[in-house]
Amino acid sequence: MAFRLILPLLCVLAAPVASHASSLELDDCRISAGPAFPTLKARCGTFQRPEDPDDPASAPLELRVAVVAALDLEPEPDAFVPLAGGPGQGAVQFYSAYAGAFEHVRRSRDILLVDQRGTGESSPMDCPVDDTLIEGQYTVDQTVEFTEACLLQLPHDPRFFTTSVAVRDLDAVREALGYPQLNLYGVSYGSRVAQHYARRYPEFTRSIILDGVVPPQVPLGTEIAIEAQIAVERIFARCSEDEACATRFPSLPDEFASLRERLEREPAIVELQNPVTSRPESVDFGSAQFSAAIRLLAYNQSSIAVLPLMISEAANGNYIPLAAQFQIILEDLSDSLALGMHNSIMCSEDAPRFANFDVDRQGLEASYIGAMQFDAIEAICSIWPAGPVDDGFHQPLDTDIPVLLLSGDADPITPPRYAELAADKLENSRHLIGIDQGHGQAIIGCMPRIIADFIGGLAPQALEADCMERSFAMPFFLDFSGPQP
Repeated sequence: MAFRLILPLLCVLAAPVASHASSLELDDCRISAGPAFPTLKARCGTFQRPEDPDDPASAPLELRVAVVAALDLEPEPDAFVPLAGGPGQGAVQFYSAYAGAFEHVRRSRDILLVDQRGTGESSPMDCPVDDTLIEGQYTVDQTVEFTEACLLQLPHDPRFFTTSVAVRDLDAVREALGYPQLNLYGVSYGSRVAQHYARRYPEFTRSIILDGVVPPQVPLGTEIAIEAQIAVERIFARCSEDEACATRFPSLPDEFASLRERLEREPAIVELQNPVTSRPESVDFGSAQFSAAIRLLAYNQSSIAVLPLMISEAANGNYIPLAAQFQIILEDLSDSLALGMHNSIMCSEDAPRFANFDVDRQGLEASYIGAMQFDAIEAICSIWPAGPVDDGFHQPLDTDIPVLLLSGDADPITPPRYAELAADKLENSRHLIGIDQGHGQAIIGCMPRIIADFIGGLAPQALEADCMERSFAMPFFLDFSGPQP
């Protein structure tokens, strides 16, 4: 476990990537989200950047770049750029998993993918230590010990893996490939990258989409547990308002509270078949594992649909469904998030602001997660070296570039009010909110068409968005065969 239209004449006349003699050579390749996913046709290359962008003689880093070509034979010259979340996920993996959300855009524009430095195949900054560290499952002393081990194993100086450095990489790739401007789509932490690229390079930014918005004013980590508590209470309220769910699970909040207390007193040992490897194993499942599973399962409406059932089953002694989901989540985190890059972002851009931010410690302690995750971030950042952060980084973006902001009203980490904070000085923006939707809206219902219309017309206020009212929110599962017909 992550925002004024200037179009010089030379940009209008610049050639697209297909005919530009660039300094970045691309070859035919296939990309995917992982072994279990289909591959997609692209053109890939490696772009070298200095580790310290202010010192060209510093050690070189290799950035993975991929271009998924537009379907039109004569595409628009500006590319569409998905920026992944995390912090720590690579753009190639993210796009490959959600490519369907952007096929309408790809009809007329190239998709430009750059694994942010430290993620994916761009000089990855990961550590062979337990990725559940970021969920706060260890004591402060253990966390510091793991963090020291991580620092010793990193291949590069962690100071140079901040957002302020990453946007310079992205613009260097843009220039090398000859794109006059970029259309930025940032999800979760990627929304922070999009906002800062536009702040630093407004003349090269044609449009911005912020999905699951991280506002510059709020440091990540201070409100995660509080927002997660609000989200789970909303799930319980929605179940109580649904006749079938309320009848099947009449005491869901009480079961949830008693289950957490029981696991806090005595963690369960669950015998199960690992859902990833299929091997039998014993899993320690305590309150920390329980909290991590609930928090991450509340991210999207399909897993929200099964949460009441899994909570009820666990409360009645059947821990296997929830523990198995935790194992899947743990594997996904390990495969997709680069812990070293994640720490460099948090410890440079967020943790230094904790002391001057009004942290609701009482609210953290009262949540089902508690303050453990916040305390873990503080412990990690007590020894992690901080890197460069540009002036104005934590100020709301002030621009008239067209901006589309997307939120889900059931999002457990970036609620709609975050988008409103980010929109404070966005002069040409619109905020769309998905009802009963979680974190990330691009793939939901008619949103792929709305995104394409926005990119094509640059008129956020004129977007036809009534179709969002028909977006599907999966009914609650009453048993493991599915929701009631």
